[in-house]
Amino acid sequence: MASQIVYWLLSMVFLLTVAEACHRNEKPVIMFQEVQLTHSPQGHTLHNTQAFSRDGQWIVYDARNDDSQIGSTGSIGMVNVETGEIRTLYQTQHQTVYGPGVGAATFSPTQDRVLFIHGIRNADASRPYGITRRTGVAIDIDRPQQPIFMDARDIIPPYTPGALRGGTHAHSWSGDGQWISFTYNDYVMEQLAKTDTAVQDLRMVGIMVPKPVTVPPDSTLENNSGICFSVVVTDVTENPVPGSDAIDKAFDECWIGKEGYHKPDGTLQRRAIAFQGNVRNAEGKTLTEIFVVDLPDELPTEANGQPLEGTATSRPGVPKGVSQRRITHSAHGVEGPRHWLRTTPDGALICYLAKDPNGVIQLFGISPNGGNPVAITRNKFSVQSPFNIDPSGTWIAYIADNSVFITEIATGVTERITPRFTDAEKPIGAPNWSPDGKAIAYNRNTIVDQEYFLQIFLLHR
Repeated sequence: MASQIVYWLLSMVFLLTVAEACHRNEKPVIMFQEVQLTHSPQGHTLHNTQAFSRDGQWIVYDARNDDSQIGSTGSIGMVNVETGEIRTLYQTQHQTVYGPGVGAATFSPTQDRVLFIHGIRNADASRPYGITRRTGVAIDIDRPQQPIFMDARDIIPPYTPGALRGGTHAHSWSGDGQWISFTYNDYVMEQLAKTDTAVQDLRMVGIMVPKPVTVPPDSTLENNSGICFSVVVTDVTENPVPGSDAIDKAFDECWIGKEGYHKPDGTLQRRAIAFQGNVRNAEGKTLTEIFVVDLPDELPTEANGQPLEGTATSRPGVPKGVSQRRITHSAHGVEGPRHWLRTTPDGALICYLAKDPNGVIQLFGISPNGGNPVAITRNKFSVQSPFNIDPSGTWIAYIADNSVFITEIATGVTERITPRFTDAEKPIGAPNWSPDGKAIAYNRNTIVDQEYFLQIFLLHR
């Protein structure tokens, strides 16, 4: 009875919200039906993108109940969108509060394979899960509990080309499912920084491409071989010159387009990544701006004097043929909640969050070739979450005013597609589109046994 009353109240709130939207010049809502897919008393956290299987039948999640718990989270599961069936894909061995930990799971767009962060296998109180102590592990969904180590790791000199020396994070598949991007922190630089104040462990963006890398085994389980060849692709420095394009942090990237983007001369750049980079303005203040790295089509090779694997006193080198450039030059930079950049499928527009002249966080877009940003949303309230673009490139989904919204990119027409929830039960994280663009999965808290747990909800037309 109580649940029926809550549902009735939410429905009334939704109807009032629609009426209010008419006064705000929002278009009347597209009718989405909502289904709650998970119900158990544990977390069901969706990653910020690529949560759906390639056929749209499964949604992958990890068992976190908030974003800060990867180190103490031990399982990856998936739920069927039609039946609600739950399958456990992977469970860590000897899981403790220190690790190893798993999370941030994504589906390949071309295979029935899930990729996620996995802490180093020897995690304990003295060597806990951390940003330099994690790697990418995959599971084929018809072979649960059989981990596939994607990126190789080698922290024992001499280091191995194609292996990295730290922790990869927030893995994202390219449109063709062949290459994978990630953010990265280097264990060797982290340790060196403890004795050399001129050195810092600076976050970078890297990629892995299909080519096995063998690392000599070690008894500590710190190292592992992998089925991919990994490199960093962003150039960072400890001391960016004020007013320059130098950065000391590269993060929260995305692949540009499903098949790349077109340059001003009409040629196709097949592989490129947009990322956020921290610069210093002329006054020395840190601002976040948008950057692009164009990548060569072939396997990355070493640039002169910059070993891909790095040295005992230097971070891994950026490969030959990688070109990095800044495309925004704003007064205040990227601003808002943490988010990952997203592009339209044709690669023509990179979307990001920033404040409008009234201080409201809105969605903006800019060409990967640079130019003037364009405003996508003009809401009276701020965007509260990361966001995703539908497969047709027409709509962008996000959370604002404690609701899920979609905005038509070309027109700015905005539609509220859920009721407005209370702060305790508001949507959390990034709404994820299904491969056919007909459904959106998202997280919000519900009460189970008098406690709040993140559950997965499906909105479908």
